[in-house]
Parts: sequence; structure tokens; C-alpha cells
Amino acid sequence: MTLLEILAEKGIVAREDLPVLSERASALHGDMEAVLIKHGVAREDILSGKAELYGIPLRSLEGEDIPFEILKYVPEESASFYHFAPIGLKDGALEIGIVDPDNIEALDAISFTSSKLGLPYKLYLISEQDFDRVLQSYKGLSGEVTEALSELETDLTHEEPAAVGTPEKGEGHETRIIEDAPVTKIVATILHYAVEGNASDIHIEHMGGEVRVRFRVDGVLSTSLILPIKVHAALAARIKILSNMRLDEKRKPQDGRFSARIENRRVDFRVSTFPAYYGEKVVMRILDTEKGVKPLSEMGLSERNLTLIREALARPYGMVLISGPTGSGKSTMLYTMLNEIDREKYNVLSLEDPVEYNIPGMSQSQIRPEIGYTFAAGLRHTLRQDPDIIMVGEIRDKETAQLAVQAALTGHLVFSTIHTNNAAGVIPRLIDMGVDPFLIVPTLVLAMAQRLVQLICPNTGKPVPVDGSIKAMADKTFGELPEEFRRDIPFSKDVLEIAPTADCPKGTRGRTAVFEILKRDRELEQVILENPTEGEIMRVARKQGMLTMKEDAMVKAFRHEIPWEEVNKL
Repeated sequence: MTLLEILAEKGIVAREDLPVLSERASALHGDMEAVLIKHGVAREDILSGKAELYGIPLRSLEGEDIPFEILKYVPEESASFYHFAPIGLKDGALEIGIVDPDNIEALDAISFTSSKLGLPYKLYLISEQDFDRVLQSYKGLSGEVTEALSELETDLTHEEPAAVGTPEKGEGHETRIIEDAPVTKIVATILHYAVEGNASDIHIEHMGGEVRVRFRVDGVLSTSLILPIKVHAALAARIKILSNMRLDEKRKPQDGRFSARIENRRVDFRVSTFPAYYGEKVVMRILDTEKGVKPLSEMGLSERNLTLIREALARPYGMVLISGPTGSGKSTMLYTMLNEIDREKYNVLSLEDPVEYNIPGMSQSQIRPEIGYTFAAGLRHTLRQDPDIIMVGEIRDKETAQLAVQAALTGHLVFSTIHTNNAAGVIPRLIDMGVDPFLIVPTLVLAMAQRLVQLICPNTGKPVPVDGSIKAMADKTFGELPEEFRRDIPFSKDVLEIAPTADCPKGTRGRTAVFEILKRDRELEQVILENPTEGEIMRVARKQGMLTMKEDAMVKAFRHEIPWEEVNKL
């Protein structure tokens, strides 16, 4: 049955008019809708007939505002080209509005998008007017930037990247460009949307044929904007000016920082440039100072771990070491600990690379290895400043490790980070760095390890019963704990898996940390002196009741704080 026959059955067009209407549509290359509208048929009737013809439900978007979180599922370029757009998320399925269900390429693109996202989809027929309104809803980041791009001078043309060894071009042309208001507006818009979207980092990179802008949100990078290559040099230069970097130095990495007021609050940006093949890559770490450092009680610590840390903070001397890979929240945890200390009563100093957050009442120092001001050199000078508490950003080498231990031995409380896989590995790592075991025994107070995991959106998630493989994993893992500690594990009947909703399209929002904390006690001291292997240290840790990071994640999953998928990543 054709659209004309359906409309004839409904009495919307006369049957005797069908041959004439078909002939007119053929003359207009098959544009039946234009013929019907000219014939006096209402658009609503045409849409209703098309919905019946294709067996697709009709959806009106009149008065609906499609959130940007939904629109992000389909890039604006794809939506504009194929004439379909995401319009909702319901029961775990992505709702997609399409203008022409006969468009095979559009249907293929929808199937590809669905498989890439891992989400089923449901099609709805929408009008061309509704589709145009959805396109207008994309006018967020890309819309504002496109408007600014259109204002750029016409002589801002693409310049091929210089070959290796080619002399750098003069600053004159570039300096004029970066002072153009549109480039300033593009940078400001990118910063605004990154902060508004709770991004932790912004990546701007020349990909050869385009400039890609990515935001890292909750630890995951995603492309937020594609720009023409002709603006890359201007963007990089504008950010360099803000960060007090050298404009003429493109062959070596540079570091800088700047502050901006966004949404009536001060936000700091830590900037790094990197000389890549097609042009400098710029990465900006967002440090939202007005969000501040969370209290220790809000860091996701269990009651046992919170007590251990507070006991360590109350000690007059010793060493607390946190381990974990880059981006696991070690620096944030250090700041949180130092924020708990009475900085009026104690002299608190820090050596950092770089200084991220400013903590009132604490003297923070940026190390500069290029001029010989390393962690080790800084630590030597710090001891002459009559400190009570010292924070060393990272123990990277033998000299820094030995100086940190000496500082702890001579009556100072020392906080630092170290790179190991787990808490039990901290002690063997110190020994590998040349610290004698008999010096670790009186100085090390706590060894910690942590990772970041995603939080499940409140009131979402698909319940999964704790049976089969999940129960087997829990029984095996927690079975190694002494009974007195196993009784405190909050086992539940089910855990939650990620289930996206319209209000929370990712199914997760924000992050928390999972921890394992090893406390020095008599038995551990004996192991450090006699047989400081990771296996022996872990045996003692389990007797103390220490949960591993994976177990801490399982406890948070039992409490429905994080999805079970996060447990499987550890």
C-alpha cells in the first residue's frame, strides 16, 4: 500500500485524484509531500499516513526540550546529514526521531550508532519542523564556537605544518590573530562548557585534517568539538598568552597556569603544551578552587580506614605514603589530609610538582628541576624552615626516599606519594630505593593504595542477584579474611549494573575512591626486618582486617554506591 492509497482510505484525498497526484510527484522527482501540501493536505495528515505506511509510531516534539546529555549520543554533523536525531532515553533504549524512514543510509547509520553505544534503539517518525528544532538544540558548545568561527578574518588560512628542522615563522601574523575577538570567544566558550560539564581536563589536538577538542568527564575522554585546522595555531597561541608561555617556542614542552572567573567563581587551569607531529597539543587540567577540598569523611573511606588515617594525622612524627597510578586521586587525598590539620598550631610546608590547590595557612612550593630545585633539594631546605608537617609531592628516587625517612626519624610528620600497584608493595619499593628496613620500621605509619571508580546515578541501575559467579567471587575473596572482620561485610541480595536513563544518559555520575590501608604493627615490623616480601606483608595485612581495593569496591557495590562493572575493572 502506498501513502496515496492510505490517505484515500482515510478520505483525506479523493481516489479519482490519485493518478494526477502520482503524475505530479513523478515530475517533481518523487516529492509526494510537496505535491500533497500543494493539493491542500495538512502536514499532520501526511505524517499520520507515513507513520501507518512504515509502521513507525508518530512523535510530536512540540514544547519538548531535548537535553544536551541526550543529544551527545549522536554528533551534530551526523544528525544534520542523515536527518535523524536522538530525542530521549527510555527503558534502556535510545529513542531516535527520523524524518525519512526510506533513507537506507540513515538506517545504517542508526544501527552503527546503536552498536557502538551498546544501546538498543526505538524509531519514531518526526516532522521536518520538529527535526529543525532539535538541530537548534545542538546550539550549545558547537553553536557558539561556529558563530565565533564565522567572525574570524578571511585571511586566517591553513598553513602546512613545518617539517622537522624548518625555521619557525615569525610571531607577527600569529600575534594579530590571537588578539582577534573570535579566537578569544572560542577559548572562553570551550572553558565555560568544560567547567559546566564537570570536566577534569581539556585536550586540544591537531589531528592532521581537523582539530579535536576532548573533555575528560569522570575519567573518560570524549570528543566535544571538531574545529577547522586553520584555527589551531591561534587557539594554541591564545592559551599560551593566558598561561605566560613563550609564543615562539614550539619545539619543546611548556607548562603554565592561569585563572578565570566562570559562572561567578574562580577556576584555575594548569596548562601543558606538547610538540606533536601536526602541531602542538594543549592539555588543560581544571582546578575548581571554589569547589574546594572535600572533608575526609566524604572521601568514600570505610569506618576502619577513616579511623586509621585520623590516628596517623594525630601522630607527632612518622611517614604516610599513598600509592596509585597517575590520575587515581593521590594528590587530592593528600590535600584532604592536610586540610584536616590545625595549620595555625603547626608549621605545614609542601613541595609540589605542580601546586594544584591552594590550602590556606600552608606554605606551598613549586619544585623546578630545570634549575636544580628538585624534591630532594627542596626537602633539605624545608628542614631548615622549622617544619612540623611536610608534604612531598612524590618520592621518585633514592635520595628523596632517604631524606623523607630521615625527616620522619627526626620528629616530622611526612606525607608523600609513591608508585606501586598496592599498599603491600610500598615497603618493598622503599627497600628497592635503598632505604634500610630497620629505618622503615620506626618511620612508616600507614601505606595506602587507591583507585577511582564511577558512582552510579541515584535511583538508577539494573538489579542483578548475588548468585553464580558474583557469589563465588565474593565467597572466595572475603573467605581469606578472619571471621571477626568478615562479619562486618554488608553482603546484599543484589548489586546494580549500569542502566542509562533520560536524566542520566551514562548511568553513572561522578567518582569516588576505593582504598586499601596497611597499618604498621608489631607483627608487620617483624616481617619488614626478617622477610619483607609482598606476599608476607599481605598475609599480615589480612590478619589486620585490611580490605583490598577490589574488596572495598565490592562493599560499595553491595551498598549500591557503584555499579558492579566497576568491580570487574579492578
